[in-house]
Amino acid sequence: MAYGCAADAVDEYLRHGESTAISCLEHFVEGVIYLFGDEYLRRPTPEDLQRLLDQGEYRGFSGMIGSIDCMHWEWKNCPTAWAGQFTRGSGKPTIVLKAVASQDLWIWHAFFGPPGTSNDINVLDRSPVFDDILQGKAPKVNYFVNGRQYHLAYYLTDGIYPKLATFIQSINLPEGDKACLFAQRQESARKDVERAFGVLQARFSIVKNPALMWDKVKIEKIMRACIILHNMIVEDERGGYSLYNVEEFTQVQANRTSHVDMTYSTDIPSNLTNVMTIRNSLCARTTHDQLKEDLVEHLWNKFGTTQDYN
Repeated sequence: MAYGCAADAVDEYLRHGESTAISCLEHFVEGVIYLFGDEYLRRPTPEDLQRLLDQGEYRGFSGMIGSIDCMHWEWKNCPTAWAGQFTRGSGKPTIVLKAVASQDLWIWHAFFGPPGTSNDINVLDRSPVFDDILQGKAPKVNYFVNGRQYHLAYYLTDGIYPKLATFIQSINLPEGDKACLFAQRQESARKDVERAFGVLQARFSIVKNPALMWDKVKIEKIMRACIILHNMIVEDERGGYSLYNVEEFTQVQANRTSHVDMTYSTDIPSNLTNVMTIRNSLCARTTHDQLKEDLVEHLWNKFGTTQDYN
């Protein structure tokens, strides 16, 4: 997993064949998922969510809990019958991973399996990232931006994603000092998920190199195990470095404007009317535009006089 070598690369040295090496790998990843999956591929706890909100507030994005994007893993031994749906253009077959990552590179959400012909929007439609919100089970988040209160946390994305109330993109061709500052800060913070993909591939070359398995289920288990081990490393190394001025971060925690309420109603009937009502609030373009305008003003008030944004 770490070096991404072929299964028979060390058969003479270790005295076991290719099939034995593959079997050991399969048993190892299943063991990792069984023992550590519930802890290291979990939903954010109240403490985790509050910490993510504090980090976002420190960076100027109150209510932000991470960035979201997709990564393609090449599938070398893709069955010929499936090659058409897993191949985009004249490239090679790939499988898509959609992930949400925070600044410390912890991967909070991973959805793996869509074919390579899918773009980010198609994968988003199939992803369960908003299932808890639609079912009324998501924690309530309250925060203020530019003096206005909001109740939905959001992710930072690139320009291909739709303008939902839970997505904030950069400004294309920004004009004016405020827009330039917002674009610079948003694009810098959005790179968290790109960095997480890069570190994941650097630590586990099996994810960087083309997948040699024939079975898609086994490939999915390998990806899940790599993400779990990646999060374990992030947790182990989290105390060894700091990206913040501790005094300033402590002041942010003391004067926080965001709050997490983990009490939610489980008596909401999951009928079509309620689901569509929540979905309409997620897709509200007016909420997206208003939040973006407030973030532009908030970032300018926070960093406009202390940073060179040109």
